[in-house]
Parts: sequence; C-alpha cells; structure tokens
Amino acid sequence: MDNLPEITERIHQAFEARTRARDQALAQARMITRHSAHAIRAIHRSEHDAAMEQLAESRKLVQNLQADLAQFPELLYAGYTQDAIKEFAEASITCALIEARPLPAPEDLGVEFATYLNGLAEAGGELRRRCLDILRQGYSQEAERLLGLMDDIYETLVTMDYPDAVTNGLRRQTDVARSLLERTRGDLTISMREQHLEQVIRSAAERLSGESPEHENNPGV
Repeated sequence: MDNLPEITERIHQAFEARTRARDQALAQARMITRHSAHAIRAIHRSEHDAAMEQLAESRKLVQNLQADLAQFPELLYAGYTQDAIKEFAEASITCALIEARPLPAPEDLGVEFATYLNGLAEAGGELRRRCLDILRQGYSQEAERLLGLMDDIYETLVTMDYPDAVTNGLRRQTDVARSLLERTRGDLTISMREQHLEQVIRSAAERLSGESPEHENNPGV
C-alpha cells in the first residue's frame, strides 16, 4: 500500500483533466448549437451571407471540439457532444438544400456517419417549414422541389435498418421524417387544388363578365 498515494494522485490528475475537458466541451457544444440555429434562421430569411457566417463559426467550433477531445473519446462520443455536432450537420444540409446547392457529404463536414444521418433527418423538418412559408403565398414548383427532397431523405433513411446503438436512434427520426413527409404532401395537394379552383372561378367570372353586355342588349336570349 505504500504506492497508494502515488496512484491516487495520478487518478486525481486524470479526473481533473477530464472534468476540465468536459466543462469546456459543454460550453463549446452550446455555442455550436447556437450558431447552427442562427444559420438556419438566416437561411429561412434568405440572408445568405449571414447564414454562411454562422455556419463558418459553427464549423470552427466543431473542429476545435474534436481536437480538444481527441484524448477523451468517451467525451467526444457522448450524447451532448454528438447532439451539438448533429445540429451543425443539420444546419449545413438545410442551407445547401434550400439554396439548391450540392448536398455536403459527411467527409465535407467532418462528422460521423450516424451523426450525419440524424442531421439529415432533422433537415427534413426545416424543409417542411420552408414549404409552408412558400405555400402561404400559394402553390409553387419550389414547394414541389422541397417535397421531392424530403421524399429522397426519407427513402434514404429507411434503408438504414441497423440497431439504434449503431445509428444513434435514427429509427425514431425516420418515423418523424415519414410523418412530416405525409403531412407536407397533403398540404401541397390542398394548396394545388385551391389554386386550381381559384383559376376555374376566375375564368368563369371573366367569361360571364364578357358575356354580360350581349345579354343586356338581347334580353330574350
């Protein structure tokens, strides 16, 4: 037992280092989430430069977080850490898809495959939000394009039939993506029918308006 104090001291030092790394990781994770949320908000407002600036800040924080936790893999792959990185992936994917740019790959973002897929799944919710914003102005082909992207995302997610321990709970996100897809398809269908009905009514009104003078001059017709 003579070496117990020395062993204890080394354990204290290791725990102190891990605790400092954890506290710093929590702060970085909050900042990543914040910048990612700001990027999504900016892209919905069509503020491209602001969105790209927020994404750049989020990417820098993700890279710093990964570097800082290289010696602590148990912290790097902890739930709160990967959740923050997932938010960065979601924001990056959302911005690219809304602006009709190429979809960034996991390697482009420097994120794990499972984290990427969960970010992709949540991006579907932002695409639905964009669709609804567009539909407030009436049916359009842009809404159809976004619906097609949501469909592609869902069709990809359902192929990932692996245990939740491997995919970080992707199955639940896939179920949510399916629900959002079906609701958005219904919203687009209703909007398209309403627009068609408005066109029919407008055409009928214009036709009747054009026929009115003739009927007034020929009341017996």
